[in-house]
Amino acid sequence: VQLQASGGGLVQAGSSLTLSCAASGRTFSNYALGWFRQAPGKEREFVGGIRWGGTTYYADSVKGRFTISRDNAKNTVYLQMNSLKPEDTAVYYCALRSGGVIDTSPLQYAYWGQGTLVTVSS
Repeated sequence: VQLQASGGGLVQAGSSLTLSCAASGRTFSNYALGWFRQAPGKEREFVGGIRWGGTTYYADSVKGRFTISRDNAKNTVYLQMNSLKPEDTAVYYCALRSGGVIDTSPLQYAYWGQGTLVTVSS
């Protein structure tokens, strides 16, 4: 499986940005795709995820501001980020695991995209 994350950039606080994660290669009948982020000097943290059935789950820090959706025809998952804050600045990664359970630990994901940088200025 290959994952390609894109859509990062430099935005002002309060702005919105949408990241994309395009998947190619091997497919799974059930899976979970997670979004993670890693700020400089910090550990990689869970942002949110979506199951193959469409169920989503979010970290408390982004709940109500971020939304994950998918386009099955395009094999693409999106992370819509609204009301961005400077503390959202990080490299954002998408990751895939088989089995269909959204796990908040990055160790549980076998396939990773290359990351896309989001910088939110104050």
